[in-house]
Amino acid sequence: MKAVSDELLAGLMNDMHEVAQAEILPRFRAITADAIRAKTAADDIVTDADIAAERVLSERLAARFPGIEIIGEEAVSDDASILSRLADADLAGVIDPVDGTWHFAHGTPMFGSILAIVSGGKTIAGIIHYPVLGDFLVARPCEGAWHVSEDGTHTRLTAATPTPIDEMHGFIPLHMFEPDMRAQLAPRVLKFLRVTTWRCSAWEYRMLATGAMSFCLNESLKPWDHAAGVLIHTEAGGYAATLTGDAYRPTLKVGRLLVAPDRVSWNALVEALTID
Repeated sequence: MKAVSDELLAGLMNDMHEVAQAEILPRFRAITADAIRAKTAADDIVTDADIAAERVLSERLAARFPGIEIIGEEAVSDDASILSRLADADLAGVIDPVDGTWHFAHGTPMFGSILAIVSGGKTIAGIIHYPVLGDFLVARPCEGAWHVSEDGTHTRLTAATPTPIDEMHGFIPLHMFEPDMRAQLAPRVLKFLRVTTWRCSAWEYRMLATGAMSFCLNESLKPWDHAAGVLIHTEAGGYAATLTGDAYRPTLKVGRLLVAPDRVSWNALVEALTID
């Protein structure tokens, strides 16, 4: 598959909406302690909603695309070898069923569901759904990036206007970096107007693709966090590459990803963040 049609995109969005209505929102409104479990660390958690939503959305994808490889965050958490299938897959669906699980589990609405359709190692459709708001961000290569409201209204997205470093707002999750790197990065955030982290790629990419925030630096390249978001941001006019200059692709496993308003801003950010 080389492209996702309008009809298919609408179908995928409908699948995500129905899964959110059936498996995510009812649990958000009635979250209990026994529905929350730790994964790799005390603040890396999974809930019944993550498990159920990934299972049902995986079933929907398998029905739409017989033979598709499903790369789900929770499935990979149980069996890391699944992730290796992405590189050679003719077609893959990359799922983060509840991105921002920490927020979800603690009763705050800053979470979303992320789906990327990847063909031959390239993202051909990126969809982020925000269950509480009922809206979406979507993109396909060379088709632009769009906000789709709950009533179906489409509004084209535009990334942030380039500004000097000292006027930039950005995301840097310092807690995700190794201690030595964290100590070197920490004083560099003072060069910017504001730096924060929201612990939710779905919402951080929303802010980047709508122009509300200028940049994001990430230590992790997990495809369920970035495959859809980078496409959406790029189609909104932005630029993304690792700090070593490699163009982002969903199959990348190592590197630090820097998302910026454009290539010139990316170069300025690299200089500002350079570690001696």
